[in-house]
Amino acid sequence: MEKTMNFAIIGCGVIGPTHALSIVELPGTRLVAVCDIIQDRARNLAQRFSAYGNPVEAHTDYNEMLRRDDIDVVNVATPSGLHAQVGMAVARAGKHVIVEKPMDITLAKADALIKTCQAAGVKLCCISQHRFDQATKELKKAVEEKKLGQLNFGGAYTQWYRTQEYYDSGDWRGTWSLDGGGALMNQSIHYVDLLQYIMGPVVEVHAFCATRAHTRIEVEDTAVAALKFKSGALGVIEGMTSAYPGYCARLEVYGSDGGITIENDLIKDWQLRCGEKPAPAEEIGNLIVGTSSAEIWQVSHRRQVQEMIQAIREDRDPLVNGAEGRKPLALILAIYESARTGKPVKL
Repeated sequence: MEKTMNFAIIGCGVIGPTHALSIVELPGTRLVAVCDIIQDRARNLAQRFSAYGNPVEAHTDYNEMLRRDDIDVVNVATPSGLHAQVGMAVARAGKHVIVEKPMDITLAKADALIKTCQAAGVKLCCISQHRFDQATKELKKAVEEKKLGQLNFGGAYTQWYRTQEYYDSGDWRGTWSLDGGGALMNQSIHYVDLLQYIMGPVVEVHAFCATRAHTRIEVEDTAVAALKFKSGALGVIEGMTSAYPGYCARLEVYGSDGGITIENDLIKDWQLRCGEKPAPAEEIGNLIVGTSSAEIWQVSHRRQVQEMIQAIREDRDPLVNGAEGRKPLALILAIYESARTGKPVKL
């Protein structure tokens, strides 16, 4: 029988419960501890998930928590600008690391996290749960099998809205020092990652960023970038939290033999010259994947945690390792540099 994998979470804010739920829903796992500098937040999450049958202890000092010998994996869900700092502490304590997106807000800190995990001999997984969506898997398979022919264009569009109250809800939100950016770094990074995952490396960007709909934030709420891929294909990234009242996240991939569009994590359009259709939605328990974006989000998050567990047990890199997590960060930082200088930037 395989050993139970014990988890802890550092950061009990908005995304913390998603991590907790993904852990407790998997067989052979236990959530044993959570940590947050706000005591009530840690205590509330611990109490909520202790109800799943295993006691969860609340901590306010992650260094103290990391001295426990009953923790195998730690999920880092702090503000973005603390991801590498906390992740490196986890690695030095001999625990495997799952870090939320982005893996940090600078390439130097991302690289430091990768090197620290390698030196400590622990696995590093960077959250990009939409790579595990059924729609993404179908699109990736079609591209790899050349069903779309030569790829000519790829577009990622995150047309969302966030209220001023959202940015005011945490003193780290909308700051360069801890959020690392705005609509691109925080919200659009998911589909930015999917774009380069499907289309391949980006070699040049030319971008504009602006703050149009919010006050008291340092970062962009509206951004657009034109891209050139290594393959010669062209592309576009749109990212915004200024699109009242909030629209969709969409991925478009067009080739010489077909086009596929994903919208809100579902296949929206699938047109191939060969006439082949996507596989039907798969059933997981009583949930049909493809019913809503929120359900897909949770299922895909759980799939990524499960894949990390398999990587640990098989002593291999997880599918979204440090090198993969670094890619969307590098692309977004290049967009920021282009917007700042007004010039194209080569990657």
